[in-house]
Amino acid sequence: MTMLHLNAFLMGVGHHEAAWRLPESDPFAQTDVEHFTRLARIAERGKLDSLFLADSPVLWNSIGRRPAGTLEPTVLLTALAGATRHIGLIATASTTYNEPFNLARRFASLDHISGGRAGWNIVTTAGVDAARNFNLDELPAHRDRYERAAEFLEVSLKLWDSWDDDAPLGDKDAGRWGDDDLLYPPRHVGRHFRVAGPLNVPRSPQGYPLLVQAGSSEDGKELAARYAEAVFTAQQTLAEAQDFYRDLKRRAAQVGRDPDGVKILPGIVPAVAPTETEARALEEELDRLIRPEYARAQLATTLRVAPEDLDLDKELPADLPSEDEIQGAKSRYTLIVTLARRERLTVRQLIGRLGGGRGHRTFAGTPEQVADAIEEWYRSGAADGFNIMPPVLPSGLETFVDHVVPILQRRGLFRTEYTGTTLRDHYGLPRPVNQSARRLAAASH
Repeated sequence: MTMLHLNAFLMGVGHHEAAWRLPESDPFAQTDVEHFTRLARIAERGKLDSLFLADSPVLWNSIGRRPAGTLEPTVLLTALAGATRHIGLIATASTTYNEPFNLARRFASLDHISGGRAGWNIVTTAGVDAARNFNLDELPAHRDRYERAAEFLEVSLKLWDSWDDDAPLGDKDAGRWGDDDLLYPPRHVGRHFRVAGPLNVPRSPQGYPLLVQAGSSEDGKELAARYAEAVFTAQQTLAEAQDFYRDLKRRAAQVGRDPDGVKILPGIVPAVAPTETEARALEEELDRLIRPEYARAQLATTLRVAPEDLDLDKELPADLPSEDEIQGAKSRYTLIVTLARRERLTVRQLIGRLGGGRGHRTFAGTPEQVADAIEEWYRSGAADGFNIMPPVLPSGLETFVDHVVPILQRRGLFRTEYTGTTLRDHYGLPRPVNQSARRLAAASH
């Protein structure tokens, strides 16, 4: 049977915003390579498909709130590639604030260095603060960012395919290192980019890195349907997850792709302990350590309102902006407002729910209960796997690997050993055919 896929989403000392305040936590671990090396090795011990690092070209939130300042993810993953042998390495990079040539080269390099374990989480980056770091006064419109992203991906794919697999020869006797006839410069001219090529890195072990996408707006789903091979998403209920799953698979089929080639991984924040009481006590301790003044300010920014408009002990105001007025992080805005309205949460309660996973599903329970929750969504057509987001690191990842993964393995739902060498192998995806070579062959007939 098909196995579910598990990705470890690594964030500092944990996804809960108050995790750094626990006695066990190192508040400076977010820039410690040894910390991430330990996490990567724990995840690999659990035979997880991949690990993932989020990123944004802006300083996230107030540095008073939680540990801030992160290492550039492809640089960090290069270090982790040397410390691991099997696990996939996925980094976030923005199509809004990069150029295709530089980014294609960076990920091709990581794929070579890691022996074919690289993945790219494609984001368009919301927030005016990021725009102002790149010569812009305002955030580009939502549709414009996604149009640029689509062309960015088109150019990147051409660059990764600008070398034939057989172009490097290394023929010492003939004194001929490579075959120039097997280079396919893109010579791309489009609305956003003009790129001659070819790339200055040979085609990598995977052909190109695994393409991951995380936006769940209409534009985000359209981009995912056309290009993504794995999708990180956030849903709170089984019904919502099933709807998203069916919708995205349908969209992929409509553009001529095999829906099984798009793996959907909702996020889950598992607080795991020997008993349910202990697991809930961990959740409550973390929620108690949240500083509401910081969290309210962040929530206000997300909802495009003033902090003073959010009364901690009342529900969200009735007159929030409509989704059409939101230009950045549309899907996250909708998720938060829907959650608050559906469960009639006060702002204080909403802050507690978001503090653990920023809108991803939180779950507190025993290893058996967490495994049951994962299996239910997997067997119910809501997920191909999960983005595991431990509230506390490294202890939360160790508990998941040592106590939840063995249950999933005993149930025949998850691998007991790695059977391939590349990230595409782990996700059950073939190495892509070089489309430039295919087009050239077709044109010659």
